[in-house]
Amino acid sequence: MHYISTRGNISPIPFREAVMMGLATDGGLLLPARVPEVDRATVSTWQDLSYQELAFEVMSLFIDDIPADDLRDLVERSYQPFRKPEVTPVVEKGDVHILELFHGPTLAFKDVALQFLGNVFEYQLKSTGGKMNILGATSGDTGSAAIYGIRGKERIKIFIIHPHQRVSRIQELQMTTVIDNNVYNIAVLGTFDDGQAIVKKLFNDIDFKKQFSLGAINSINWARILAQVVYYIYAALRLKQSGSETVDFAVPTGNFGDIFAGYLARRLLPGHIRNLVLATNENDLLTRFVTAGDYSLSEVVHTSSPSMDIQVASNFERFLFYLLGEDPEKTRERMELFGLNGSLHFSEDERKEISSNFLSRSVNEKETLETIREFYKQTDYVLDPHTAVGVGGGLSLKEAGVPMICLATAHPAKFGDAVEKAIGRPVDLPEPLRGLESMESRCKVLDADVDQVKEYLAANAAI
Repeated sequence: MHYISTRGNISPIPFREAVMMGLATDGGLLLPARVPEVDRATVSTWQDLSYQELAFEVMSLFIDDIPADDLRDLVERSYQPFRKPEVTPVVEKGDVHILELFHGPTLAFKDVALQFLGNVFEYQLKSTGGKMNILGATSGDTGSAAIYGIRGKERIKIFIIHPHQRVSRIQELQMTTVIDNNVYNIAVLGTFDDGQAIVKKLFNDIDFKKQFSLGAINSINWARILAQVVYYIYAALRLKQSGSETVDFAVPTGNFGDIFAGYLARRLLPGHIRNLVLATNENDLLTRFVTAGDYSLSEVVHTSSPSMDIQVASNFERFLFYLLGEDPEKTRERMELFGLNGSLHFSEDERKEISSNFLSRSVNEKETLETIREFYKQTDYVLDPHTAVGVGGGLSLKEAGVPMICLATAHPAKFGDAVEKAIGRPVDLPEPLRGLESMESRCKVLDADVDQVKEYLAANAAI
């Protein structure tokens, strides 16, 4: 299996090289040269597998340059820290099923991919003797999950950018209280989109990228998408065991990465996954794309689901590539146009193709809190605000007779203020979140300026 760029200007590369490249050197995003076909006989053998066994089988379809025994070991080590033996259990609550993705070290779905990615990075560097500087931007959960996946690892330093005072207090502390010598937290005076733009500019500075061996942990890294594909298949097959031939998924998303993983999972499991409900908060760029063919920037709105307070979806280009018939020249032209104008519009035929792949609903702040409140009253189950966006969107588009699986992307205690406002009581803190306020923390505050970040990284990088 080789990987190509959505913009077409790199030679096909194997998985291990794709992981280390992160963002393609032509500015595009990496995708497999082909999406594997999985027959029904193979799917039937997956039904009774453990999460780790399934992860190995799915990842093996896309990874052929890591020996099987080594890949099994990477998978086993990546999911050993999870607090549930199922890794991502599915629980039925009220009219929906909840896919719990928050049982990893930092209580967020990002752990599923970033524990794996951190181990792959370490594996690669041990074999090559190289060093690496990971650079990423976070709207909340990616940062802490990446830090926990990398902390203490040899040959790697990690630099995480977050928007200053625009993540939850617990999210901030989960990042800044990790003071290992290879961890650097940067708070920029701006939005997540500002931080993400800085990261992309530095990765597109090819000389700087090569000089400091920059690696990507944001969902622009293909390995993150691949790891997330697994839990869609796992959840769909768990319900199939209960007699449900097809399922729908509701996915809270701002960056398009998680739902793009669902799109690929559906391609691997034709006939098993039906609708993908793309749920956004008031930052509704992606909902406007799905429902009106309008992908246009607007002002970022600060909400109780900050990980979705995004107006530039970094994984959008991957789906755009497929939407445009896997034509890299057209993809490059559209992305360049978006860079100039901040908007894209789509033809009637393109809109039909979009709507054949996704349903969408924007859930505003009032509806989010109401969903948390009502769901708690009805089921005694507490949703975090991001999950509530997915549940709200999923319930509004649920069809009778088809199970709706809603992705629970974070533990509610990570957003205690919003949840307490909704249900009228504090959320019990799980063990990993206790005592953070009293711990030493470390963070560098900078302007949202690419040169300032570049200078800070250069002064502290592993070289």
